Amino acid sequence: MTFFAFLLVIAVCVLVHEFGHFASARLIGVRVHEFAFGMGPALLSVKRGVTRWSVRVFPVGGFVRLAGMGEEQEGEDCAEEESFSHKRPWERCVILASGAGLNILLAVALTAVLLMGHGVLDMESTVVGGVMPGYPAATWGVVSGDRVLSVNGQTVTTWESMARRIREEGTRGPVTLEVEHRGVTKVFSGVLSRDAEKGTPLFGVRPRWITYGFGEALWHSFSYTWQMSREILSGMLSWIFARRDMDVTGPVGIASLAGEAARQGLWSFLSFLAVINLHLGLLNLFPFPALDGGRLFFIFGEMLTGRRFPERWEQYIHLGGFAVLIGLIVMITWQDLLKLLG
Repeated sequence: MTFFAFLLVIAVCVLVHEFGHFASARLIGVRVHEFAFGMGPALLSVKRGVTRWSVRVFPVGGFVRLAGMGEEQEGEDCAEEESFSHKRPWERCVILASGAGLNILLAVALTAVLLMGHGVLDMESTVVGGVMPGYPAATWGVVSGDRVLSVNGQTVTTWESMARRIREEGTRGPVTLEVEHRGVTKVFSGVLSRDAEKGTPLFGVRPRWITYGFGEALWHSFSYTWQMSREILSGMLSWIFARRDMDVTGPVGIASLAGEAARQGLWSFLSFLAVINLHLGLLNLFPFPALDGGRLFFIFGEMLTGRRFPERWEQYIHLGGFAVLIGLIVMITWQDLLKLLG
């Protein structure tokens, strides 16, 4: 289960990413010498038109070889107008960004499918979805479908603001809640229960579970993806500048998580696939040598200065970045193995 789940996740992420590069390159008129899934020696290889399609030994990545990027093999000649290096800067930017862009769009699409087919906890309102027996909400007569309007006189509109207000006010003493029940506003007041372990005040309600139609699901999927992207980028920057620790995982860790998600069911696996695609898309846009973002950085510099960075030196920089990335992957994989064995 873990192996096939990992293989499926990697295949989807890589093929979508590389297809983004391939499709944009062909639309802009750049010749694609090879579209490969995997790394290392080729297991299967077939040539269709001017492009060779191949499957390689290690299913942990993939690539497209574009004409004019210094990766030509014997007999791979092409006209100057089909070369990546001879395209205008904005065209090269589109080709480089389209791989990550397609990963992010897939994350949005999968999120929309999840919101339509499986649903999500409604954290954007204070409508009660469930009441926990033995807690104040049940004792006071709050039922599913009621809406909490205010806590100690302060209006609350989202589940997070309501929960935070209840914790803060419940710590100080009794709380007064206004609750809308079938169009009628009721007022409840009293001392809240405390969590046995942490001592946190508890009202005893859960958010409702909702699904969306196609239009709403698509709209909310962009919102969820944007919010998650901000959290991912914030975490990355905090980790880079050593502001906080972050749990970083590599191929072994992803395989373990993919297997666990697959065992939990289809919706859990689709959710995991969406998150991985979003991470992959954002990470590839980071301005680090060897990544798409690193190559975009040089093109942006060219657009600002009107001068192109020497191609030979740029290749050396990307080669150095690639070596650093391989080193990081090896180190993270070793840590993943230690965690797995532990």
